[in-house]
Amino acid sequence: MTSPPAGQPARPPAPAGAVVAGAAGEVVRARLWTRDFGLFFTARGIAKLGDMMLPVALAAGLVQHGGGAGAVGLAMASFTGCFAGFVVFGGVIADRFEARALMVGADVVRIGTEALAAVLFFTGHVVLWQVCVIGAVNGVCAAMFQPGVASTVPRLAHDVQAANGAIRTAESCMAVLGPAAAGVLVGWTSAGCVFAAHAGTYLLSALCLLLLRLPERPVRPAAGTFRADLAEGWREFRARTWMWGAIVVWMILMGAAWGPSVPLVATEVITAHGDGTYGLVNSALGAGMAVGGLLAMRIRPRHPLRAGAIALFGFFLQPVTVGAGLGVAAIVAGFVVAGAAMAFWSVMWATSIQTQVPGAVLNRIHAYEVAGSVVMMPVGQALAGPAAGLFGASQVLLAAGAVSLAASAALLAIPAVRDLARVDRRPLARHA
Repeated sequence: MTSPPAGQPARPPAPAGAVVAGAAGEVVRARLWTRDFGLFFTARGIAKLGDMMLPVALAAGLVQHGGGAGAVGLAMASFTGCFAGFVVFGGVIADRFEARALMVGADVVRIGTEALAAVLFFTGHVVLWQVCVIGAVNGVCAAMFQPGVASTVPRLAHDVQAANGAIRTAESCMAVLGPAAAGVLVGWTSAGCVFAAHAGTYLLSALCLLLLRLPERPVRPAAGTFRADLAEGWREFRARTWMWGAIVVWMILMGAAWGPSVPLVATEVITAHGDGTYGLVNSALGAGMAVGGLLAMRIRPRHPLRAGAIALFGFFLQPVTVGAGLGVAAIVAGFVVAGAAMAFWSVMWATSIQTQVPGAVLNRIHAYEVAGSVVMMPVGQALAGPAAGLFGASQVLLAAGAVSLAASAALLAIPAVRDLARVDRRPLARHA
């Protein structure tokens, strides 16, 4: 390494993923793949592997024990409802204390709940209310875990979009492997084997998080009351029109499209084509998400949410291909496109939040936007069965496709969303 010119101080090491000026003004990108980012990347990928195995096991296991779309919807809604109801509190706790401790604790509890679910399905003593209670506990744990994800990324990497794209790509690759592996395990053994494997993924995730060496947290004023922290987070959330405007649209999308399509796609595909095909189409969704994540690492639009909303138009193929009764090949192709659309929007959205919001309130604001994003999903999941009984599953899925197209158009129609400019921000300084 050459010495700096006389009288000029040496440049400190650039943080992971930082963009710095080199000789003659050229741009040099610092290394993203540090030890700590690698651990976090691994933790997220492993956790996603288990999470993407779970819907296959849950749907197939309940169907095998006499459940239908209503049972699958209620089981999924028990998780999502508790997650949406408690994630705001998780954001406050994460801002008041250390988010990593909450994340590890949540993983440890879920090791136990998934092990218990494995016992239920192994023994064949499957009772819907017990499955729902396990889902509810897991939802609370996820609510304590999720806020820390948003605040950890900008603490580990300066190039937040590249980091989010890399994590999304890893999660998406696991989304390809997870459903396929779950389909094989359910076919060869039982759903209980998948739940046992899911418990193992939480164990590995907790170990990776424990090994992280995180930089110091954002400096924030002395903590007030819990209620005051909740109110401050709400004020910060409400002050950003681009955020709450997108969340309002997302609530409609979750309640009328994504929520009902998850259990209905599961039951329709399993009934018509079998467990293995359901695993295949979920793997196709994961493959598309991997493509979307890779594209998001390379494409850096001036207006990220505008680009994300345009991409999101492709999501309508996920419910429509199943609702229209198309063949397996067409469904797989539609899920690839839908996955790419969802992943690209997800990276643009996550990056916008992590670069536009001050670190001291990031956990709370992320918790509010997550709660808003998913609060209507359990409603859609729970109503999927009754709606399918009243109108027919195919009609509900086709309507979900129409709603998804309208939601993408609505995002583009909101000026604050459409015109939000890209921001790049350096990470917090690391400990010496």
